[in-house]
Amino acid sequence: MATALVIGGSGQIGRAVVPALLEDGWDVRVLVRHAADVGGAQLVRGDRQDPDVLDEALAGGVDVLVDVVAYDDRQAAPLIERADRIGSAVVVSSAAVYVDDAGDGFESEEFGSFPVPVTEDQATVGPGRDTYATGKVALEQAWSASSVPTTVLRPGAIHGPGCVQPREWTFVKRVLDGRDVRVLAYDGLSRFHTTATSVLGELVRLAAQQPGHRVLNAADPQALTVAEIAAAVDAAMGVTSRLVTVAGDPVDGVGLTPWAVPRPMVLDMQRAADELGYVAPGGYEDTVGACVRWLVEAAAARDWREAFPGFVRMEAMGDFFAYAAEDAFLARTR
Repeated sequence: MATALVIGGSGQIGRAVVPALLEDGWDVRVLVRHAADVGGAQLVRGDRQDPDVLDEALAGGVDVLVDVVAYDDRQAAPLIERADRIGSAVVVSSAAVYVDDAGDGFESEEFGSFPVPVTEDQATVGPGRDTYATGKVALEQAWSASSVPTTVLRPGAIHGPGCVQPREWTFVKRVLDGRDVRVLAYDGLSRFHTTATSVLGELVRLAAQQPGHRVLNAADPQALTVAEIAAAVDAAMGVTSRLVTVAGDPVDGVGLTPWAVPRPMVLDMQRAADELGYVAPGGYEDTVGACVRWLVEAAAARDWREAFPGFVRMEAMGDFFAYAAEDAFLARTR
């Protein structure tokens, strides 16, 4: 039986990747720092930076290594040094690496003006270690230059059970708080392509079967507008909300969502279909329900700020729940 090692297999992406590989007949090992339920996989506990832990995880060699949590080339280096024990690799990067012709992207002062859709040949930021995007490019380049046939996956806004940075919480919390209106900037037309964890699970499964050096976008079949995302989350919660749109940027939190971008970011998925025979496991409306159910359960079990620390970090963008400002805006526009 072929062996797969998944690094970070107990997290959001791993929850989809590990079952996909197990169901495809792989003998799966999961390297995690803490005790976790990994289904029928073999658990290897320890720090990935510990050479002894890596040697244990790679004992006897693995046919495919799947790394869903690496940030930059520093996480790649110890693995590439052990390339003789790795048949192929699948590494999760990010669509945040892309920049437009002017060099603007996700991390620039001006959000990029990207072609629609963005193919894998689009320019990226340079490699580095100072930012999320530059680190991901350094990660990609380290693996692409290695002797290990590596598939790099570039997802958009990831959604699924187990997320510590769940963008959908923006709308789920509003339902739980009894808010029956959705106020959206940019006329509700922002398109920031979403990626279900089930999409990543399927792409990893296919790439593991077909090793090779390649870079692939990883996204849902359609890039919904933020208004369509709001409606899909509401539907999963069994409610219908009134939509109010704001022209232009969010102001004092009014209209702000994690998908609020002034210009579209839409990922082309044709290369995955051509090279791997990829077929999407469902659209956003089909897959978001699992995320929503998990969010409701997780928020009921403990304070949401403790449950979703990544979402708390996103509040550097602004207050996603600026209800007072929102109510004042609605009162003015009646």
